Amino acid sequence: MLGSLTSIKTQVEDPVYFRYNDTSGWLIGNDQFSARFRMEANSTFRWVNLTDSFGAVLWEGSQAEPSSPIDLRIDNTIINAKTPLRLVGQRGFVTPKGGKGLAISFRDMAQLYEFELLFEIHAGHPILHQQLRVKNLRGTRVYLRANDIVSYAPRIEDVDYRVFRVNQWSVLNGGRNFETLSTTLNQRLQRVTMVTGAGGLQCTWVAIAKPDNVGLIAGWEFDGRADALIQRNDSILDIGVNVASLMHPVEPQTWYEAPASFVGVFVGDWDEAGYRTQRYAEAALAPKVEDPKFPYIAWDSWGYEKAIDEVKLRREADLAAASGAELFIVDLGWAKQMGDWEADPEKFPSGMRAFSDYVHSKGMKFGLHYVISEAMADSKVLQDHPDWACSTNYNYHGAKSLALGHKPVQDWVIEQGVRIIRDYNVDWILQDGQTMVKQCTNSGLSYDPRDWNYSGDEGLNRILREIQAQTPGVVWENCANGGNMMTFSMVRNYVTSITNDASGSLGARQGLFGASFPFPPRYTDRYMPDVPMTDYNTRSFMFGGPWIMMNRLADLNPDALNFLKNEIQSYKAMRGSITDGKVLHLTLRPALGRTDAIQSYNPALDEAIAVVTRDAAISDRYTLRFRDLMPANTYRVSFADDRRIFTMTGDQLMRSGVSVNLPERESGEIVYARRMVQ
Repeated sequence: MLGSLTSIKTQVEDPVYFRYNDTSGWLIGNDQFSARFRMEANSTFRWVNLTDSFGAVLWEGSQAEPSSPIDLRIDNTIINAKTPLRLVGQRGFVTPKGGKGLAISFRDMAQLYEFELLFEIHAGHPILHQQLRVKNLRGTRVYLRANDIVSYAPRIEDVDYRVFRVNQWSVLNGGRNFETLSTTLNQRLQRVTMVTGAGGLQCTWVAIAKPDNVGLIAGWEFDGRADALIQRNDSILDIGVNVASLMHPVEPQTWYEAPASFVGVFVGDWDEAGYRTQRYAEAALAPKVEDPKFPYIAWDSWGYEKAIDEVKLRREADLAAASGAELFIVDLGWAKQMGDWEADPEKFPSGMRAFSDYVHSKGMKFGLHYVISEAMADSKVLQDHPDWACSTNYNYHGAKSLALGHKPVQDWVIEQGVRIIRDYNVDWILQDGQTMVKQCTNSGLSYDPRDWNYSGDEGLNRILREIQAQTPGVVWENCANGGNMMTFSMVRNYVTSITNDASGSLGARQGLFGASFPFPPRYTDRYMPDVPMTDYNTRSFMFGGPWIMMNRLADLNPDALNFLKNEIQSYKAMRGSITDGKVLHLTLRPALGRTDAIQSYNPALDEAIAVVTRDAAISDRYTLRFRDLMPANTYRVSFADDRRIFTMTGDQLMRSGVSVNLPERESGEIVYARRMVQ
């Protein structure tokens, strides 16, 4: 087997390559960058460097304090970059989304464990995906007690390092709304800490940059809690992400699968870091959306809260369809109660399938709110299985939390989800709940109570995987009582995600501002509450993923409905360009008393779209300077409301800009710059 190790390579014309020899180790790269790993003379395995497409080293590992993607603790044994290993094999593979992979296998010298590193890379993306698998070769059970799933330690240069990350959304712990956080590390032992995952503080993404704007990005795929640390030490910048409360039993001849992660490089500002991450996520992680209309314009019933019935909702469906909505979602309150997932016969005497058919007859998709992790105390499921209630209750609308790490709970949730989707002909699931990976330390369940974090994540992922496999084509929207589980595992499992939960026009723009750094635009859907129909309000919700209205349409007068219809047409005209574009944050985070602007640039179309919003700012004009246009190209500049039209070069638009009129204290305008073909 060892004789074949030097032959691992892709076709000559393929921009992805894997190269190996005994001296220089592994070079994994593409047309954008490369990553090198090596086995040293003492048989240890370590990361060497990350380079650009020309081979220039951007980030380099330390020989004195090496790091390795194999970094864990099994019982009391620590295995990391200082542990001698024996190389036993490697193989190439193709990923489901068209990338190329390399699996490298090692064993420890006592041959108690096998370690398989899975590296994946996609052409055109300067990002390396990695995952570790560990097989227990012993004759007894062992416990995984610690696992650093990123574990990179670049050598320190004599410069400052800026660390950029983004909060999640939460109504708890003082409230958070995707604030961006930037810290400069310029002193020894200075550190940045992050608490990520369901119910955590930050999104599972971090970007680090040197003064010359050479940057490193990292993201991780874990919905449970993971604790990140970026610390400046004497000779290295120690970057690590550890799975919290890990005590995972591994039986003989079985595998532990670590959460996956990715690392990559960028050169530029935080928008460039976000763009590189987003394009990679779309190419390698996110489910493909076949419908060219996506992201949808939708209507959701939560404007009525739980006071819904089929008569009221049929009227709203008529008006939503006439306004141009493509998706109609029945939110919480449709079932008898949480846990008893049957339509309430008093609210829906004709049955939920009949109502679903009515929505479909209007040309809209039918969506339903489903809480997979909660049940009311007097629901049949908890009456029959009181031990399924979680030891920690997260108090979602008065319900009790379920122990999703317990396999019988998973089986029941899967059965309920499949039945609901099939019986009611559901196209879209709005999955909701509070803290989807729950601290549940009950004994007597199918998992070790000390391992609630890993097992809860595993349970949530199994539920989603099984329901989606049995009901293909159904679109899942992530909601954890808002955008409170913003992870790259979420990106794998859902087509979109809520950002903040109906927090008004300013709050929606603030949420979008932060969430659109790590996540593709389609993962920033916004819920518009029952607000007046003005350009300030509607345009606060247009940029990004699905626009979901909760207005009581039946209460709107004809002028307001006509205004809404026109705004929906504006949204439909711009959504595709934004979905595939680069997000550019032109101003500071939106705030009262300021004008804010956010832009998309679609390189395939050579087209830019900006939404400019005045939020009680003093001036009724704003000079919009586009970014990332082609300087020598000529663009036609137009507005959603203003009738002025300009012909300007990209250089003029980026240097001098264009004046945007915002006549009202609360105003919104859309500005388009489309390339003129000569």
